[in-house]
Amino acid sequence: MTKINILKTEFEHLHDYSPIEHVNARLKSPESLLEKAARLDLPLNFESLAENVLDVAGVRIVCSFISDAYWVAKMITSQPDITVVRIEDYIANPKPNGYKSLHVIVKVPIFLSESREHVHVELQIRTVAMDFWASLEHKIYYKYDKAVPAALLAELTEAAGVADRLDLTMERIHNEVHPGASGSAHK
Repeated sequence: MTKINILKTEFEHLHDYSPIEHVNARLKSPESLLEKAARLDLPLNFESLAENVLDVAGVRIVCSFISDAYWVAKMITSQPDITVVRIEDYIANPKPNGYKSLHVIVKVPIFLSESREHVHVELQIRTVAMDFWASLEHKIYYKYDKAVPAALLAELTEAAGVADRLDLTMERIHNEVHPGASGSAHK
């Protein structure tokens, strides 16, 4: 969070524009961690959990434009103390339900009193429209305990298409107003 907030502040002050709209973070609860370990059939020890559960910590970064999402991912993953473990590009390759986001698994250094550990963090980088869609989809899956009626699933998939068209339209309009701005912190 500190790294991301520093980037956000730097761009707000130096460029009068930040590609980062807002950020939030979460730590997986102990119960959720145990459920995931059971699902993955992992031994319940620190080493196994640290190496196999890659989303104990999660950070969601919401951007205005698709190009911003890629740009922020590049800025974070190019930092010398960040190790990229995996990138899943669901923007270029959406899930069948229409879900779009960049998922970047990184290892970041954590400084403890007597050591430095590298821990996994899952970054989800998406646009405002993608975030709105994903938030609603999550709430619906929770309400229906993952057994969402087919008609509602079809509407969610259609809504994902609408969100995608909105993203593309807004970025096109932005690029018309600010030519050459896309992907370069919109200087």
